[in-house]
Amino acid sequence: MRRRTYGRTAGAVVLAALVAGCGIRTTSVPVDAGAAPSRVPCSTAEDGTTGTTGVPVRVFLVCGSQLETVERRSPLPEGKADADPVRTARLLLTQLLAVPSESERRAGFTTAVRGPLTVGGGHRDDPAGTLRLSRQPEDLAPVALSQLVCSFAESSAGTSDRTVLLGGPGPYAPKRYRCTTELRERPESAPPTAPPPTATASASASASGSVPGSPTG
Repeated sequence: MRRRTYGRTAGAVVLAALVAGCGIRTTSVPVDAGAAPSRVPCSTAEDGTTGTTGVPVRVFLVCGSQLETVERRSPLPEGKADADPVRTARLLLTQLLAVPSESERRAGFTTAVRGPLTVGGGHRDDPAGTLRLSRQPEDLAPVALSQLVCSFAESSAGTSDRTVLLGGPGPYAPKRYRCTTELRERPESAPPTAPPPTATASASASASGSVPGSPTG
């Protein structure tokens, strides 16, 4: 037993000598490893689209796994974009399909919306304000659909309660999608829906002379 103890002690002394010889010093003081990596800023000081004419529009792009707003410039004269929800939706879709500018890319912005994809007004029997995509919304990538829902709902392309009636090219009824805080924080999740307008409300809108894609309020 004594021989084993002596052997272990001698081994520890030799190891300590080797560590000291290599210049390795033990310390209880925390070592400064430098500053932590900086986070993506998700903000730009410049407009994301070319040109300086037109009016500002706002779209939702992806940055840091969330949806963040970006200011763009509309090529339409002031007042034209807000006059027709379908025109507004087409303008926003064009912006979402566009490759982010250099300043946006440096800030960490990307877009999941891919073409070919178009948007138009609703079918004859659709509730007023309906928008129809050239593809079924459910067939789009979840993040891309979240971008579309928030960009449309937070603009004049949406309804007065900040939702958007969105459908595809088929005979399926449109759904009323909502852009919530939870969706902006987790765009990979399915956009929440709200109950569609009642038949009475749709009939009242038709009686008042509204047409699909016209402003609802």
